[in-house]
Amino acid sequence: MDLTLAIFFFVYLAMGVGHLPGLRVDRTGAALIGAMLLVALGRISPDAAWDAVDYRTIGLLFGLMVISAALVVAGFYAWVARKVSDLQVGPKALLAIIILVATGMSSLLTKDIVAVAMTPVFCSICVSRRLNPVPFLLGFCFATNVGSVGTLTGSPQNMIVAETLHLSFTDFVRAAALPSLLGLPVIWAALVLRYRGKWHLPAASGSVADQPSVPDVALDTIGSIKAILILVAVIAAFILSDWPHMLIALLGASALLASRRVSSTTVLAHVNGNLLVLLFGLFILNAAFSATGVPAQLLAAMRGIGVDLHDPMSMLAVMAVLSNIVGNNPAVMLAIPFIDGAPDPEALGAAIALGTGFSSNAVLFGSLAGIIVAEEGRKRGVSITFMEFAKAGVPIAVLTLIGAGAWVAYLTS
Repeated sequence: MDLTLAIFFFVYLAMGVGHLPGLRVDRTGAALIGAMLLVALGRISPDAAWDAVDYRTIGLLFGLMVISAALVVAGFYAWVARKVSDLQVGPKALLAIIILVATGMSSLLTKDIVAVAMTPVFCSICVSRRLNPVPFLLGFCFATNVGSVGTLTGSPQNMIVAETLHLSFTDFVRAAALPSLLGLPVIWAALVLRYRGKWHLPAASGSVADQPSVPDVALDTIGSIKAILILVAVIAAFILSDWPHMLIALLGASALLASRRVSSTTVLAHVNGNLLVLLFGLFILNAAFSATGVPAQLLAAMRGIGVDLHDPMSMLAVMAVLSNIVGNNPAVMLAIPFIDGAPDPEALGAAIALGTGFSSNAVLFGSLAGIIVAEEGRKRGVSITFMEFAKAGVPIAVLTLIGAGAWVAYLTS
């Protein structure tokens, strides 16, 4: 048992700091190494390891990633970003439009792929218009985190929660969509106050403006229409049919991969395989950890001090803190063994989704979207520091979490 706990500790240490200390091993590598060690050392049998992997979540996530990747290949995301950025409106109105677009995109498609596809375009076009990219990139980042909370398809953690608690697409929307939408004006108002008088680049910002722009990717109209129609069909099937979510998503992905115009290799190159491997490893790691009996002891200890993880308000607080320590997906994975048999699955699912999604805006590394925005901005001479992110993000996270608390209290009343 001690060896299992040591491996578990070091893997989640990597989840928190981004890598294994002293090694060039990132979060995905740490999860995979940990899972392989546990199997190889006999701490979990190969059969138990395979059984621990929730193929429903992996299949659902993969299917939706393929649909999103097809839109990337078709140039749809870049086209939308350019259309938004070319609008002849003032900075405040442009910020509001970017927030709405980010919310719509991230609520229907995996938010991390949306961030990868659209951030470079927004950044370059803001610079070309002599607009300060920082408030617009932050608005985009904050909106993807908040907007993705409202639907089952918005993020991997939402999919994990929905599959574990057996929530349908409509169950999830009913439980989490309203506070997600109410968070959008909070984002806009906070950024308008924070960046008043700072909407344009100063004349001496040549190092930013001289950065190369993103190549103009032509829109593949036929490819985009096909992917959008399949996405609509998938969402409709989620709502109207009793088919398992995984099968619906995989059917949609199959229709897109079977193409005479675009190779499957090109589409699959945009699927985030690292995230799938990360979840694969964490499923095995958490199963081995659960077998030690320590989680049951921790649960009993938490109940002894008044923290019941079947209580949505307690879970909201735990997720808000934990997701900023180890990351959204690992935090949800840690919670999964504790939520079986919850008496109010909708409220508990909302608490987990809202806690992880809203708290992600507090710190730069709180979500992959934040890391993507900062890195893409850095490549183009736009500096988004930890403090710059926090000055806008912390008030937004606090206010939206307060709203989430009121909503969860309403759900449980």
